[in-house]
Amino acid sequence: MSSEKLRPLLIVEDDPALQKQIRWAFDQYETLTANDRESALVQIRRNIPPVVTMDLGLPPDPDSVSEGFRLLEQILQIAPDTKVIVLTGQNDRANALRAIDLGAYDFFAKPFEVDLLALTIERAFRLYDLQQENRRLQQMQQPDVLSGLITKDPELLRVCRTIEKVSVANATVLLLGESGTGKELLARAAHDASPRSGERFVAINCAAIPDNLLESELFGYEKGAFTGAAKTTPGKIETAHRGTLMLDEIGDLPHALQAKLLRFLQERVIERVGGRQEIPVDVRIVCATHQDLKVLIKEGRFREDLYYRLAEIVVNIPPLRARQGDATLLAHAFVRRFAAEQKRGSMSLREDAVRAIEAHNWPGNVRELENCIKRAVIMADGNQITVEDVGLQAPAEDDMAPLDLRQARDDAEKRVVITALSRVDGNIVKAAELLGVSRPTLYDLMHRFGLK
Repeated sequence: MSSEKLRPLLIVEDDPALQKQIRWAFDQYETLTANDRESALVQIRRNIPPVVTMDLGLPPDPDSVSEGFRLLEQILQIAPDTKVIVLTGQNDRANALRAIDLGAYDFFAKPFEVDLLALTIERAFRLYDLQQENRRLQQMQQPDVLSGLITKDPELLRVCRTIEKVSVANATVLLLGESGTGKELLARAAHDASPRSGERFVAINCAAIPDNLLESELFGYEKGAFTGAAKTTPGKIETAHRGTLMLDEIGDLPHALQAKLLRFLQERVIERVGGRQEIPVDVRIVCATHQDLKVLIKEGRFREDLYYRLAEIVVNIPPLRARQGDATLLAHAFVRRFAAEQKRGSMSLREDAVRAIEAHNWPGNVRELENCIKRAVIMADGNQITVEDVGLQAPAEDDMAPLDLRQARDDAEKRVVITALSRVDGNIVKAAELLGVSRPTLYDLMHRFGLK
């Protein structure tokens, strides 16, 4: 007997005889069955079958197609790649076309020919496989410009998707986030994924250069413009021509320079210090700051018109303390990297060090964590990094949340049930529909969690 796992085919049919016939005809698949919308949704969520055959007439009113169409819409919402083959009555062409319009793969009139339905099901499986393989190949071929960023946090992953989308546009991007959250990494990613990737990426920190030198750094200067200007020197804006310029800590830009930067953003020309010639520059601007620019505007320290020029697309980067699990994920990666750099062989974090890293607030974000791990790798006596090596306070056992999967699942289920009941003002029928479970199941959950 072959040990190859059979592929799941979901059959949604309330007629037991017809359900049995379809199961017998397609025994080359793992035939899953459901006789109503609720049981079908349970199978969809549990198995995500590639192909579904379904009757439109389902309980509680088999003579109506409303329940069938609700199920079709929910299947395509939960599993948009699943191919749904709708089985309709002989003279039901209008509903068949409506099903196709909603996203069904194909339709068959009952009674159907098994051989023809078998061919359609096989074709649906092949199309599903081709689409999955095509998606996999596309992901392999696309350069991962965010490969330097390590995260499992949903919010930061959304930020990554945003960066990928805006990279192809020529809009100015404003990155907001605390120091050490990876603003320059994301700015470089936006450049590397853009049509300008073959040109230069130039970064300048507006807070790190004295005010009297920042203008010449940004806009360049002509020979003799001031004492020591022995030759004409282009500035950062001009150097980044056709590429990307990152203005880090834009909130610290002096007020006088804000007006000059605004003129450049409007006219796309610059004048060097001591010069009179207008020089056109084609550059994409990405700005970053840890400050609240709207507060600076109210205080009169930042121009409102400049803010709206810079904030065409605003991206908020979450701090490390808000990214659950990312601190330890990054810590393990940094241990591997620095152990290789320092030629320390194979090193790992001991349990007490992991707990301390999880409990620490990381006000300096990823930069602080990186420095902490690098120091620990250098200072550790053996190949195990302890809590003393990382220099953090070990949390008390009472402060550590227990890793109890059953309790975590119960807590999550309770939150979802409370949210559903609140959303429908305590209506059990509507809450059960929203959750995709039967009313008895919902009553059982409410009883288990002590909800009334």
